[in-house]
Amino acid sequence: MSIEVKEVTNKKMMNAFLDLPYRLYKGHLYHIPPLRFDEAATLNEKKNPAFDYCEAKYWLAYKDGKVVGRVAGILNKAYIEKWKNKYVRFGWIDFENDIEITKALLGAVEAWAKELGMTAVHGPLGFTDLDHEGMLIEGFDQLGTMASLYNHAYYPELIQQLGYQKETDWVEYRINIAQTIPEKIAKLSSIVERRLGLTVIHAKKTKEILPYAKPIFELINSAYSDLFGVTSLTEKQIAYYTKMYFGFMRTDFVSLIVDKEGKLAAFGITMPSLSKALQKADGQLFPFGFIHILKAMKKNDTVDFLMIAIRKDLQGKGVNAMLMYEFNKSYIKNGIKYAETNHELEDNSKVQSIWKDQDAKQHKRRRCFIKHI
Repeated sequence: MSIEVKEVTNKKMMNAFLDLPYRLYKGHLYHIPPLRFDEAATLNEKKNPAFDYCEAKYWLAYKDGKVVGRVAGILNKAYIEKWKNKYVRFGWIDFENDIEITKALLGAVEAWAKELGMTAVHGPLGFTDLDHEGMLIEGFDQLGTMASLYNHAYYPELIQQLGYQKETDWVEYRINIAQTIPEKIAKLSSIVERRLGLTVIHAKKTKEILPYAKPIFELINSAYSDLFGVTSLTEKQIAYYTKMYFGFMRTDFVSLIVDKEGKLAAFGITMPSLSKALQKADGQLFPFGFIHILKAMKKNDTVDFLMIAIRKDLQGKGVNAMLMYEFNKSYIKNGIKYAETNHELEDNSKVQSIWKDQDAKQHKRRRCFIKHI
């Protein structure tokens, strides 16, 4: 029977859109189910402030009356204005192993892009750089993370059969945490701290970090501005992400560095890995999902790196050694043995230099595909 693609136009269809990956990956060893309420909020134009400059459409693919695929199409006007690329993004793409399903889904996105006068479709990408992005092409036997996408190995194979090619790649590393701080890092950290007049903020409670929330996102806007596809977060988005993420951080896994004037110079945000907890929660906080998450936050041997940024005027001056020194102290104290870097652009030598003195191994790679239409 042929594949039928329908645009999501009501709550029942949106629920089916949200449900598909939980069914498609049920019991999978390496896939990390996202929190369903978080996914729903991101896709809701009434809740996600990215819709101030984005438009989106969602489609479902049906075969014999059963949902067998999904995809989102996103028009990011801020991206088009900044990068001068008339591209539509695709994201939230999942499908059964059938080229006709993949063709029908991406065909819907491509047709919409042509209607809008766009010249290409690329993805997987979200509304912003803080959403999930990139399709896994290496590391299918590695546990996913909360901050990254996992997909079956047939996804990129079918995508490429439809004429999609590499636009850019991200790589990920797994780090074995040394149980003694490397002498080189300790010495360099001390030298840089004195030479540049920097100070480490040792917050003990979350409320002590909150005053730095806005400066953190402003630093992200500045430090990340030249990276692939990045657009600046708006004031509404900064408030949105602050409310969403800053309430449950572990302060001993956050590193803040300020200059002589007390202005934020650099930061690193990491947190205990929630991968196994989210698998147990299977997308739901209640009735028991939150218990698994709380346990993972308190006792864990793995951390995820979420965001790191150094002010542009201080990059290349050894500030990364200060960040890693502080993290190493905390990790040793808390019994952390491993760290996941999450995705970073393959040509981002500045961030990759942070791991050069660590026991790090690249174990995953993900790709943004593009097709000119």
